Amino acid sequence: MHTAAAPTLPAHPNTPPSALHLAWRQLLRDFRAGELRLMLVAVALAVAAVCAVGFFADRLQAGLARDALTLLGGDAVVASDQPLPGSFETTAREMGLKTARNVRFPSMARAPEDRGGASKLVSVKAVSSGYPLRGTLGVSASATGPVHEQTTGPAAGTVWVDAAVLDGLAVQVGDTLLLGDARLRIAEVLRVEPDRDAGFMSFAPRVLLAEADLAATGLIQPASRVNWRLAVVASDTTRRAAAQAAVRGFVAWVDATVEREHLRGTRVESIDNARPEMRQTLDRAGQFLQLVAVLAALLAAVAVGIAARGFAARHLDACAMLRVLGLPQRRIAAIYGLELGLVGVAASALGVLIGLVVHQAFVVLLAGLVETNLPAPGAWPGVFGLAVGMVLVAAFGLPPVLQLAQVPPLRVIRRDLGDLRAASLVVLLAGLAGYAALLMVVAQDPKLGAIAVGGFAAAWAVFAGTAWLAVQALRRAVPEVGAPRWLTLATRSLSARPALAVLQVSALALGLMALMLLVLLRTDLISSWRAATPADAPNRFVINILPEQGDAFRQSLASAGVARYDWFPMIRGRLVAVNGREVGPSSYPDARAQRLVEREFNLSHSAALPGHNAVVAGQWKAEETDGLSVEEGLAKTLGLQLGDRLRFDIAGTPIDGRISSLRKVDWGSMRVNFFVMFPRGAMPDLPATYIAALRAPDKPGFDAALARAYPNITNVDVSAQIGQVQRVLDQVIRAVEFLFSFTLGAGLLVLFAAVSATREARAREFALLRAMGASSVLLRQVQRAELLGVGALAGALASAAALGVGWALAREVFSFQWNPPLWVPLFGSVAGALLALGAGWWSLREVLRRPVSETLRQAAS
Repeated sequence: MHTAAAPTLPAHPNTPPSALHLAWRQLLRDFRAGELRLMLVAVALAVAAVCAVGFFADRLQAGLARDALTLLGGDAVVASDQPLPGSFETTAREMGLKTARNVRFPSMARAPEDRGGASKLVSVKAVSSGYPLRGTLGVSASATGPVHEQTTGPAAGTVWVDAAVLDGLAVQVGDTLLLGDARLRIAEVLRVEPDRDAGFMSFAPRVLLAEADLAATGLIQPASRVNWRLAVVASDTTRRAAAQAAVRGFVAWVDATVEREHLRGTRVESIDNARPEMRQTLDRAGQFLQLVAVLAALLAAVAVGIAARGFAARHLDACAMLRVLGLPQRRIAAIYGLELGLVGVAASALGVLIGLVVHQAFVVLLAGLVETNLPAPGAWPGVFGLAVGMVLVAAFGLPPVLQLAQVPPLRVIRRDLGDLRAASLVVLLAGLAGYAALLMVVAQDPKLGAIAVGGFAAAWAVFAGTAWLAVQALRRAVPEVGAPRWLTLATRSLSARPALAVLQVSALALGLMALMLLVLLRTDLISSWRAATPADAPNRFVINILPEQGDAFRQSLASAGVARYDWFPMIRGRLVAVNGREVGPSSYPDARAQRLVEREFNLSHSAALPGHNAVVAGQWKAEETDGLSVEEGLAKTLGLQLGDRLRFDIAGTPIDGRISSLRKVDWGSMRVNFFVMFPRGAMPDLPATYIAALRAPDKPGFDAALARAYPNITNVDVSAQIGQVQRVLDQVIRAVEFLFSFTLGAGLLVLFAAVSATREARAREFALLRAMGASSVLLRQVQRAELLGVGALAGALASAAALGVGWALAREVFSFQWNPPLWVPLFGSVAGALLALGAGWWSLREVLRRPVSETLRQAAS
C-alpha cells in the first residue's frame, strides 16, 4: 500500500514551526503527489453545482419577476374605486419613481349610423403619457397584419381597439368610434397589452384611448363603476437593491396613508398579491429551483464524504510514523484539520468561479430560446457557495480526517491496527445537524426543507440497514458448492467488507434517489403547468347568456364545431350573514376580507363537481338541498369552516346554506371557477345568466356570427393573455430543464465516485486471486456481478424512497396530482444496475490491467 508522506519535522526543535505552516507544506506535498485531487474535485464540484444553480436561479427569478411585473404594469400598482389623491403620485416622484396613470371601466361603444349604428359592451382604458412603464404595446393596421411595437399609448383624438370591436361593430381601421359624447378615430388594432388583468371587465374587448380624451367622453359619472390605477417603477439608472427599497418604501407609505385616512377601496397590488395565474407559476418554479439546489447539496455531501474517507485511509501509515517520532495527537489533528480547511477554501473559491462560468453557459443557451435579457447576478449565491464548501468539509470531511490523530504507533509494524472507524455518535449527529441546517437554508421553504431533510435522513437509515441485511444474507444465500465460481467469489467479496458494501450501496442509492426524484417531479410538474394552460385552453369567455338563449347558443357552438366547453349558470349574490350574525367590511380586520364582503360574489350551481376542482375537505353531495361548497382560499380569508351557515342576498331574496365541502380551485387554469357553488342541478327561482368558456374555431367570422345572433352577450377574447402566460411558462420550463440537466450530470459524477471508492481494495483482492491462478475472464465476471448486484439493490431502494418523498413534495409543496408510473421500481433497479456497471467499468478498468507484482509490493510496503 502506498504510504502518504508525513509532514516534515522542524529542523530546530527549539523553534517549531506553527501548525498552519506545517499544514501548508503538507498541502503542497499532497497536492503534488495527487493525494488531494479527489477531495479538491469533490468540493469544487459541490460548490460549482450549488453556485451554478444559485447564480442562474437568482438571475432567472429576477428575470421572471421582472417579466411578471410587466403583466402587472409596474413594480407596484395602487388601485382604487375612486380617484386617487394627488399626493400619491407626488410622493412617488419624490422617491425617485416613475409613474403612469390609467383608468378602466365598462361602457358601450357605438358605430356611426352610416356604418350600421351597432353597439357593443367594451372595456375602456384611458392611459397617461408615461404608459406603459413595463413592456411594450403591440398594434397592427388590421386584425391579421404584422404587429408593431409601441412604447407609448394612442395620440389624442384616436383609439386603439381589439379586433373583436371591429367585428362586433362592423367598422374598420380609420373609421370613427362613438364613445360617450366623443367621436374618436380608430387608428390601430390593439394586439398586445402587457398589463391586461384577469377581471371579467378587462376580458371584454378593449378600447384604449389617451387620458386627455377621457373628459370629452362624459362617461365617468358619480355612480360609475371605475377602477383608477397608479403604476410606479424605479428609475432605470437606479441600482436593483436601491430600486427595490424605493418601491417598498412607497408601498409602506401608501399602506399607512390608506389606513390613516380610511381610504376604502384602495389597495396596493404587486407580483405577490396580483395575477394569480402568474403567481402560482412563479411559486412552483422557485420551489423546484430550490429543490434542485437542495439535491445538488445532497449529492455534493456524498462526494465529499467519500473523498475525505479515501484521503484519510491513505494517510494512516504516515500518521502512525508521526506518532512513533513523538508528534502529539493534538498537533497531528491541527495539521490535518488546517490542511483540510485550506483545501475547503481553495476548492470553494474554485467552485464559485466554475459555477459562475457554467451558469453563464446556461444563460447563453437560454438566450437562444427565450427573448429575454436576464439581470446581472447578485453576490449572495457566491457567498453562500463558499459557505456550502466549508460546511460540507467540516461536516463530512473532518470526522474521518480527525481520526488520523488517533492512529496507534504500533501500526508501523502491524498494519491491521488503526483502521478508520465509523464516526462517533456525537460527531455524526453534529455533522448531520450542520448538514440539515445547510439544506434548510438552501431550501428557503420550511416545508420543502423539512420534507427533503427528513426524507433523505430516513432514506439513508433505511438504505444502510437494508444493505447490511443484504450483505449478511449473501453468504447464506449462495452456497460454497454448486454455485458458479464467479457468483461465489462476488458474494464472498462483498460479505468480506460489509462496511464498504453498506457505504457503497447507501451512496449509490442516495445519488440515484436524488436523480429519480428530479426526473419524476420534473415530468409531473411540467405536465401540471402544461395542463393548467394547454394548447387547447379556452380562449373565449362568453357571459350574459340568457336562460332562454341557452339551447340555441349551445346549438350554435355545436354547428361551429365546438364540442368541449365549460357551461355554468352565474348568479350574483352578496354575503350578508355567517352563522346568523350579520357581516360587513367592519367585521374583518384583513383588507382582502373587507373587499370580499363588500362586493357581490359570482355564485353558481351544479349537481356534479366541476372536473377542474378538487374537494379538500367535507363531501360534495349532489342535490343536497341546503349544501354549499366554498373555495378553500375564501374560507381561509373569511375564517369559514365546515358546518358554518352562510346567508346570501340574491336580488333581494335571502338564500341560506351550510358549508358541506371545501374546494381547491386553480385560478390560473383559464377555466370557469366560482368562490361558492350550490351542489344542485336546478335553482329555477333565482335570477341567473349563463357563462361559457370555449376554444374558438380557427375559421374567421365566428365571433361576429355570435354577436349578430345574440346581441346581448359579451364575448371576451383572452387569446393574447393566454399567449402571455404560455410564453412565461415556456421560459420557466426551459430553464428548469437546463438546471435539471446540470444536476443530472453532477449526480452521475457522484455515482462514479461512489463506485470508485473501493478501487484499492478491489485491486488487492484481484491481485491475490490472479497470483493464485484466477483468469482475467473470471475476475471480470466477478466485477460485473458485484456492480450489477450493488446497482440493482441501490436502484430498487432509491426508486421506493423517491416515490415516497416525491409524493410528499407533490402534495405538500408543489400542490399537484402525483401520478408516477407503475414501472418506476423496475426501471430504478435496471437503471441502477446499468449506471453502476458503466461507472464501475470506467473507474475500475485499470484494476485488471495493473501488474500483480506492483499491487502486492504496494500492499506490503
